[in-house]
Amino acid sequence: MTVSDPQGGAGQTAADRPVRIALVQMTSGIDALANAAKIIDAMVAAKAGGATMVFTPEMALLLDRDRARATKAVEGGVVETAIGQLRDAAASLRLWLHVGSAPFADPATAPRWVNRSLLIGPDGAVVASYDKLHLFDVQLATGEQWRESNSYAPGDRLVLADTPVGKLGLSICYDLRFAALYDRFGAAGCTAMAIPAAFTVPTGEAHWHILMRARAIEQGAYVIAAAQAGTHADGRQTFGHSLVIGPWGEILLDLGGVGPDLGYVDLDLAAPARVRSQLPAIQHRRAILPL
Repeated sequence: MTVSDPQGGAGQTAADRPVRIALVQMTSGIDALANAAKIIDAMVAAKAGGATMVFTPEMALLLDRDRARATKAVEGGVVETAIGQLRDAAASLRLWLHVGSAPFADPATAPRWVNRSLLIGPDGAVVASYDKLHLFDVQLATGEQWRESNSYAPGDRLVLADTPVGKLGLSICYDLRFAALYDRFGAAGCTAMAIPAAFTVPTGEAHWHILMRARAIEQGAYVIAAAQAGTHADGRQTFGHSLVIGPWGEILLDLGGVGPDLGYVDLDLAAPARVRSQLPAIQHRRAILPL
């Protein structure tokens, strides 16, 4: 367990006190109910640790590249059952929960699924959902090949939700590489941006920390990136290093790349406004001119 409290808290009123969040770093497998049980255990620990809101990685409930096997969970109702268990836990613990993502069968996109984030409130209700816009279709120099669009349909809208950490912009993993998406969040006055991920090791080693810090700096907002880490039951390896980045670009939390972990950060919700007042780049943006 790692705890970061960069702002302190002595002498502050309840209104000024930082909001404690918890990040759950996972090595999710092919059993959705087992993954849900691990998340619930982490939620119980996070509640005991004083967290108000818990963040989990992309594909937190099911990480399985065997489509036939995964279909039993996605289209057979197992993922929905797992979500119900998480909603019940959030209500019981009075916690906010950001399910970084899970695969869902959506009639509007059948036969392809959607890679969907869910924001669950402390009453267990789903407050907001977001479907991943940018799909990871790549051929890496290492030989790894990923064609997310074979199985998933892209989303068609941006989502900004009111939460205990202020206005939270929702995104997922590969979205990280498309700065214009986050420009929209910054222009809308977001306090934080969630970027749950299951990054590959080669791309993580090269780009993870750089891009996360860039997105935070560009918008003067927190980046909260719960990540998958380690070797998974379906054979893939993920980079880990769940991060919280401050609005000045400082790394407030890094859970490393070994495997499952739980970390805390106390967020000063006034920090984004202070940073934007010192460096008002968002206000200085101009319409892009034609070439």
